[in-house]
Amino acid sequence: MKNLLRFSDEHFIIDMMYARENNMVGQAVYQTVGFGNNAYMHEKVAEALLSLVPILEKNKLKMRICDAYRPPIAHQKMLEIIPIKGFFKADYKESNHCHGTAVDVCLTDMDGNNLDYPTEIDAYEKRYAEQVLKGDFSEFSVHLQKARHDYTKASAKQIQNREFLKNLMEEHGFTSIPHEWWHYNIADWENYPVVEWK
Repeated sequence: MKNLLRFSDEHFIIDMMYARENNMVGQAVYQTVGFGNNAYMHEKVAEALLSLVPILEKNKLKMRICDAYRPPIAHQKMLEIIPIKGFFKADYKESNHCHGTAVDVCLTDMDGNNLDYPTEIDAYEKRYAEQVLKGDFSEFSVHLQKARHDYTKASAKQIQNREFLKNLMEEHGFTSIPHEWWHYNIADWENYPVVEWK
């Protein structure tokens, strides 16, 4: 794919959440559009991820990648499924995933079990997904507060894991956003064009 490379390394688990059905849109959108469970990204993103390997090995950890490049056609489909303002960027050009410059990640043990965080990636829970798909955003919007980096009512271990991930990513060239503990992008992502898949 032009400007992007397909990422694969034994220290990382490729588990694209929109390539399976247990996500907030309730559909395997990446499979539907023919994209599949593939983590594409710009070379700069891949280099930054690979720079984590010595620390992952030292701490006997792996990293799960749950989203990376998102084809605009998939983003548009997700918007159609959940047209709630603010849930997904209304214009795919404003989503750094569509630029191939962002990843959604968490750390796991060596067996691939996620460390404990205040929420799942994307704050997914089946009951909230079912409510959102029916147009009811009220309970999920409250639950989303737990996804913030400044959320303090989580357990000490959840906060420790969240902060370890944040420090790790920021020390290796990534930028975080306040409201999603799992989302990281390279700082100059706006300088990279949107990548059309098909």
